[in-house]
Amino acid sequence: MENNQDNPKILKNKYIPTAEFYSQIIDSLLDYSIFTLDKEFKINSWSSGSAKIFGYETDEVIGEPFDIIFTEEDLKIGIPEKEIETALKEGRATDNRWHIAKDKSLFWAYGLIFPLIGSEGEMLGFVKILRDLTERKQSEDAIKKYVRELEDLNTHKESVLAILSHDLRSPLSAIIGIVEYLKEYSQTMKTDDVREMLDMLYKSSTDELEMLDYLVEWARIKYAADVFSPTKIKLTEYINKVLETLSETASINAINLHHEIESDTSVFADGKMLISIIRNIVSNAIKHTEKGGTITVTAKSKDDKIIIQVKDTGVGMSKEIMKSLFTPQLKSLSEARQKNKGAGIGLLLVKGFLEKNGGEIWVESIEGEGSSFYFTLPIEEPLFKTGTSAEVMFDEIT
Repeated sequence: MENNQDNPKILKNKYIPTAEFYSQIIDSLLDYSIFTLDKEFKINSWSSGSAKIFGYETDEVIGEPFDIIFTEEDLKIGIPEKEIETALKEGRATDNRWHIAKDKSLFWAYGLIFPLIGSEGEMLGFVKILRDLTERKQSEDAIKKYVRELEDLNTHKESVLAILSHDLRSPLSAIIGIVEYLKEYSQTMKTDDVREMLDMLYKSSTDELEMLDYLVEWARIKYAADVFSPTKIKLTEYINKVLETLSETASINAINLHHEIESDTSVFADGKMLISIIRNIVSNAIKHTEKGGTITVTAKSKDDKIIIQVKDTGVGMSKEIMKSLFTPQLKSLSEARQKNKGAGIGLLLVKGFLEKNGGEIWVESIEGEGSSFYFTLPIEEPLFKTGTSAEVMFDEIT
C-alpha cells in the first residue's frame, strides 16, 4: 500500500492555514481581548473580543498608546512601563488588575503580554491578551467580605458582651443603690443632699441611655443591610447640622468650633451614618479639648475620595492608646468611662459605619498638643471595590 505521507502530490493538496484563518480564530474569541502593539507601544491590531470588552471599535484605537486601557492610578505608578520591562526581561508579563473601558467603567481582568518576534529574530512589537474576570472577582470578593464580617461579628460580639456585662451592669447597680437609699432616707435627708443624689442619678441614667443608644445604632446599621441607603450628598449640610447641635456644649467651655469646607464638596454616603460619624468624632474632640481650645473640621479631595479632618487642640494621646483606639477592650472602656471621657463604643460605631460606606479612619496625635482624626468617604458611587491582586488564571477554552 502506498504511504500517503511520502507522496508529494498528497502533501501538496493538504490545506495550510493562512494568516486570515488565524485572524478569524482570534476574532471568534469574544471573551478574550487580543491586540498587538508596535515598537512604540501603540496599538496596531484590535480583535472583536477587544471591541466587546473595551467598547472601542478598531478605527478608534489603532495608533493609540497602550496607556488607554489602564486606570489613572496605575498610570501614575508606571504599570504599563513595568509590564513592558518585565516582558522584555522574562519573555512575558502577567497581571491581575482593574482596567478601564471607553465609557470609563472598570472591569477586573487577568492579562498577559509578551514580545512579538519575527521569523528572523527581529523585534516586531508585543501581543497583549486579556480575560474579563469581573464576575469571578466580585464573587470571590463577596465570599471574602462575608468571611471578614463573620470574623468581625465574633470580635465585636466579645466587645459588646464585655460592655453589657460590665460598663452597663455596674452603673445600673449603682443607680439601684442610690434609689434604695433615697427611698429609705429621703425624708430625713437635707434638701441639698437629696438634690446632689438626684443629680448623680440623672447623670448615671443619661450616660447609660447614651451607651445603649450607641449599641443599638451600631448593631442596627452595621448588620441590617436594608437600612443602608447611600446617595450623593453635600458634606457641608451635614457638618453644619452637627456643629449647630454641639455648639452649646462647645461654648460652655469656650471652645471655638468651626469648619473650613467648600460648600460644593460632596460625598457618596448614607446620610444617617454620616451624621453619626461626624457627631461622634466631634463630640469626642470636645470632651478632650480644654477651655479656650479650638476644633476645626476641614476636607480635601484625593483621587476618588474626600479626606475629612477633625483637628483639636486638646490633651492628645499616647502611641499605646492610639494603637488600640478602634478596637477597645474591656479595660480601656472601663478606664475611659471612669474618667468621664466616653466609653469608646462611639469609635467602634464610627469605624463600622465608615467601612460600610467604603471609607476608613485613622488618627494622629501628640500628647499635650492635640489630635487629628481623619476619615475618608467616596466622592462618587464606587463601580467596584478594589480587592487583592492574588493571581487568577485563565479558564480552559471549551
